[in-house]
Amino acid sequence: MLKQVSFIFFLVFSCYKGAESQELKHLTNELQVNVGANRVWELYRHLGISRLTAEQLPNVIQNIQVLEGDGGVGTVLKLTFVPGNSSYTERFIVINDEKKVKVAKGLEGGCLAIGCSVQIVQFDIIEKRKDSCIIRSDIAYAVKKEFEANDPKPNIQLLAAAAQIAKRFLESSEK
Repeated sequence: MLKQVSFIFFLVFSCYKGAESQELKHLTNELQVNVGANRVWELYRHLGISRLTAEQLPNVIQNIQVLEGDGGVGTVLKLTFVPGNSSYTERFIVINDEKKVKVAKGLEGGCLAIGCSVQIVQFDIIEKRKDSCIIRSDIAYAVKKEFEANDPKPNIQLLAAAAQIAKRFLESSEK
């Protein structure tokens, strides 16, 4: 168990390479869902939550493309936003089924396009009871020195909306 936690920490920490001298900041959203953690993890583990969010928010997400992979570690996913002028590309770097943790490193777009040097998105599905859990979405980021005065930030709203969509979808299918 300790080895797995250490390995996840090492992988996430290694993504911050080049940002060691910068302060890492976090934006976090948590949402309780009245569905078991395993069901929520099934949706978050691969591409399900991305596809469902794009389907439910066509006025926000124009398109999602899998550039590499099949939804597992190494998958590169590109989201193009309406009106199609901006996009965000990420690579899945950790998928831990036992801990129900998924980590993606931003490759381009998002806050990387406005002055951040690193953007890491992490989803944790935390079991509370057999029939409820917490979806924790976290964005860790660092700002390039020359952009610190502008205080660029990633946007947590899309991750919060995705959690709400997952909640409605999963809770309604439980009934």
